[in-house]
Amino acid sequence: MPPIEDHPLRYALANELHARPFPAVRAPARAAYLAIKPAHNAAGRDRDADRAHLIALLDRFGAAHPQPGATHYSGQIGKHLLKWESHTEFVTFTIFGQGVADRPYDAATFAVFPDDWLRAAPGVRITSALIRVELADGDAGITHKVDDWFVPESLAISRVLDGELVVASDFRIDTGGHMRFAVFARSKAGERRTGRVVQRLCEIETYKAMSMLGLSRARDLGPQMATIDDRLTALLSEMCGPVGAPAVLLQNLLTVSAELENIVAQSAFRFGATGAYETIVNQRIDVLREERFEGRQTFGEFMMRRFDPAMRTVKSTEGRLKAMSDRALRAGDLLRTRVDVERSAQNRDLLESMDRRADLQLRLQRTVEGLSTVAISYYAVSLAMYVLGPLEEPLGVSKATLAALVTPVVLVAVWAMVQRLKRHLE
Repeated sequence: MPPIEDHPLRYALANELHARPFPAVRAPARAAYLAIKPAHNAAGRDRDADRAHLIALLDRFGAAHPQPGATHYSGQIGKHLLKWESHTEFVTFTIFGQGVADRPYDAATFAVFPDDWLRAAPGVRITSALIRVELADGDAGITHKVDDWFVPESLAISRVLDGELVVASDFRIDTGGHMRFAVFARSKAGERRTGRVVQRLCEIETYKAMSMLGLSRARDLGPQMATIDDRLTALLSEMCGPVGAPAVLLQNLLTVSAELENIVAQSAFRFGATGAYETIVNQRIDVLREERFEGRQTFGEFMMRRFDPAMRTVKSTEGRLKAMSDRALRAGDLLRTRVDVERSAQNRDLLESMDRRADLQLRLQRTVEGLSTVAISYYAVSLAMYVLGPLEEPLGVSKATLAALVTPVVLVAVWAMVQRLKRHLE
């Protein structure tokens, strides 16, 4: 029995750090790269469908299958090495082969992916690339080749990893539908170092393409945000003057706020992912340790000129959206405060009116009590006179005198009875 029990995930987490090794690439070589993602809800896609698509390719070459639930795979398919990885929103296929095609970037290089297999993909292509790795111990001929293979205006080329390799690309889609990358490796560059560079180039292209989805989302939101901003500004202007129907204005503000919150919720994942992908792109370029090649622009400079403005647009849209949402919430709070103050004033006036009515009712009640006492006393005196009438002659008093004597007594008795009843009711 071991002296201490291991965490159930200890070995799985430790092995995860070594689960995706870099490929070993010996120049000259070629690679075909493909990244696939569903058009919608990529993060919630069916991962089993991705693995089934991979297995369908492996079965064509009689290759071994990955483990159930696997997120990465590496193995031989015929004469080529296949590397497959499953990510949050996409899956990637990279096929490595020895030697280079006689015709640079020949579309036949991509033919290792069968057409019917591509049509059955559980998603759409987010990017694909052809990578040509040549052996070059000097700079002779590199300039001529890259000027022939790439668009000079967009060309980015640099020495990487202490000058042991030269990488180049124009980040344009060629007539075959693929990006093009060139790697010129010195003889002293090891297979794994060359493989790391190829892997980094694929990652730069993939995460760049994924980041640009955020720009598309930002552009789509532009007109909608402008319309909402105009509505919000009009509502705020209306708040500056006398509010005729504050409840209606508050409802309109709440509607605008709800629309903004809905947009924020629907865009949060895409904008958050864009920020993460942008960071990865910059990190992958940094680890290449670029040096300028014959005064040409480097990958980092290309991204600074072409990629960074797009990312700033995304961040600006995200910030503007958040600012509009906060502004709508603050306006709603202010209007609710104003409505509450007006309602408090109305309640105060209502309470004062109720106090006045209560005072009037009390006065009326007292008046009625007085009148009731008089009325009851009147009838009581009449009854007393009927009872005491026969005593007029024996007592020798007139009826008027007898009434005068009886009335005060009856009044006092009635008043005492009314007060007693009032105290009992209270």
